[in-house]
Amino acid sequence: MADPSSYRPKPGQIPDSPGVYKFRDEHGRVIYVGKAKSLRQRLSSYFQDITNLHQRTATMVTTAAAVEWTVVSTEVEALQLEYSWIKEFDPRFNVKYRDDKSYPSLAVTMNEEFPRVQVMRGPKRKGVRYFGPYAHAWAIRETVDLLLRVFPVRTCSAGVFKRSAQIGRPCLLGYIGKCSAPCVGRISEPDHRELAEEFCDFMAGHTGTYLRRLEQRMKDAASAMEYEQAARLRDDLEALRRAMEKNAVVLADATDADLIAVAEDELEAAVQIFHVRGGRVRGQRGWVTDKVEAVDTAGLVEHALQQLYGDETGDAEQSGGSGGVPKEVLVPALPRPAEPVAQWLSDRRGSQVSLRVPQRGDKKDLMATVQRNAQQALALHKTRRASDLTTRSRALEEIAAALDLDTAPLRIECYDISHLQGDDVVASMVVFEDGLARKSEYRRFQIKSFAGQDDVRSMHEVISRRFRRYLLEKQKTGEWEPDQPQPAQPQTGEVAADEPVGGPIDPDTGRPRKFAYPPQLVVVDGGQPQVAAARRALDELGIADVFVCGLAKRLEEVWVPGDDDPVILPRSSEGLYLLQRVRDEAHRFAIGYQRSKRSKSMKAGALDAVPGLGETRKQALLKHFGSLKRLRAATVEEICEVQGIGRRTAETVAAALASAAPAAPAVNTATGEIIEDDDRRTAPPAESGRHHRGKST
Repeated sequence: MADPSSYRPKPGQIPDSPGVYKFRDEHGRVIYVGKAKSLRQRLSSYFQDITNLHQRTATMVTTAAAVEWTVVSTEVEALQLEYSWIKEFDPRFNVKYRDDKSYPSLAVTMNEEFPRVQVMRGPKRKGVRYFGPYAHAWAIRETVDLLLRVFPVRTCSAGVFKRSAQIGRPCLLGYIGKCSAPCVGRISEPDHRELAEEFCDFMAGHTGTYLRRLEQRMKDAASAMEYEQAARLRDDLEALRRAMEKNAVVLADATDADLIAVAEDELEAAVQIFHVRGGRVRGQRGWVTDKVEAVDTAGLVEHALQQLYGDETGDAEQSGGSGGVPKEVLVPALPRPAEPVAQWLSDRRGSQVSLRVPQRGDKKDLMATVQRNAQQALALHKTRRASDLTTRSRALEEIAAALDLDTAPLRIECYDISHLQGDDVVASMVVFEDGLARKSEYRRFQIKSFAGQDDVRSMHEVISRRFRRYLLEKQKTGEWEPDQPQPAQPQTGEVAADEPVGGPIDPDTGRPRKFAYPPQLVVVDGGQPQVAAARRALDELGIADVFVCGLAKRLEEVWVPGDDDPVILPRSSEGLYLLQRVRDEAHRFAIGYQRSKRSKSMKAGALDAVPGLGETRKQALLKHFGSLKRLRAATVEEICEVQGIGRRTAETVAAALASAAPAAPAVNTATGEIIEDDDRRTAPPAESGRHHRGKST
């Protein structure tokens, strides 16, 4: 724990101007980002008597080891820079909202030749129009099913579309009138795009004109005694009205606004957002966060606005859905000061944005509804989180007690070795922090210092490489202890291609590089030999503060260095369950890497011998024919059909494949079945599940 006075800037060093500041810990990690109208006044407040600080602020300043700042011209620039740095560095002491679920949206892929209507989750893509988000995917499908009667836009995947085009027959939706079947040419590309535009306009709330036009067409058809057409138009009108009823009118004046409500307690906060477009609720989402910094409701609102609109630009009405920035943003409390935030929103929209607290009328009533949703979301989250936190804490405590550790292992790393009969030997490293997987920290290795199957030697190499990088960085930054041995430089060919030379922290950005921080516990997949190899690697590097254990799969025994008898955890132990999850995740990650390497080598194989055939055309050939077996059976004329392949190249490919002996068939060791070339590309090979020590996937 650092003394804040040890890194306090000297009087007069801090400028009295707007800016953004960063606190870093002893490893150089950015742990907090903040902005201020006056850097001098704000930073001085952190270095007062620590007993006068809020508990969370006191924890932050004692964890930090340095502070730095950047001066900007205006408070709006400070707001933008603060958002960018929070997104880039992911500081542990900043409020960071996380979606309490992955909300689905209705998406129209206007960036494709024939736009497709589908359900999408995750980050937004360029050229796609979004509507929502919705609480449930089934709500989207019900709406789409109603609208396809009137707007028969394509909904099929690329594979189904391509197959229907090849066989000349549309799918079932094309036969029942819920798809215009562009795959077989029933509608032209411009006409289908116009149909998709009408679908988007209707979803964006521009319904009145279209309904009136459709009703007039129905009357005209009835007047002309085309009763079947009139009946169909009548049913279309009914379908559209039912679709509209799913989004109730909440604001009579056709307002476009986002309403944000916050429910909080001493430790956590929940945010709910209603997206109102054309007076109707078009989308809803919710976030939750730990209050890791001392922040009030106004501060929570400001953080929510940054996350909600930080990546949005343009007018919400033009974006058609919940994207963009609306004319009005209604909040329970205004940020302090509110003017820079309102100006920042206006800049992102391109026109004036009203940021205010509703005081009366329908908008205040709707805000109360959003507030109730936020309170319910917080109550539900606390119920789930309490159980989750309790279980994880108990698991870490049980591991610490069983292994006689001084503290609970907040960071656990697990290593696994994978190979196929001694070939393509690889290793994986997975990281769990506070009992949760941290996938951004996962790493993978190629074993290059020797050939063949030797799990113990492989484990020694991987542990040595991982911790040598850590020690080299400590030596570079002057943190090396003189009584420790010097870390040996890696030998040529020993380091995997994806391991950059350098330390874990970039001194310019403060972002972690590979192998950033040491764990409290290293878990290896295996028994006594693997554990001894890992411990020997750490001892050779002079590392004594990292504990090692192994988890043997057969009896789920926990092995520790130097003990002839394993540690037996009860089968009902949460600690054992956590170790199993860590081990199984390392096994999964290693198997995936080993399969991908083997798949690439299998696909390349015979085509590598073709002179002048580059990687792009190899992939084009394999994609077109699906496998080497089908490519080997193809004629020169069929090979010429592949884009970029001329007749001379096709003849060379055919001759090379004809002269090359087919690869020996792979065998599923579980069943004895011979795996054909076609199967190797798609089916998970059973032999990789027996990659060593008889383990199964």
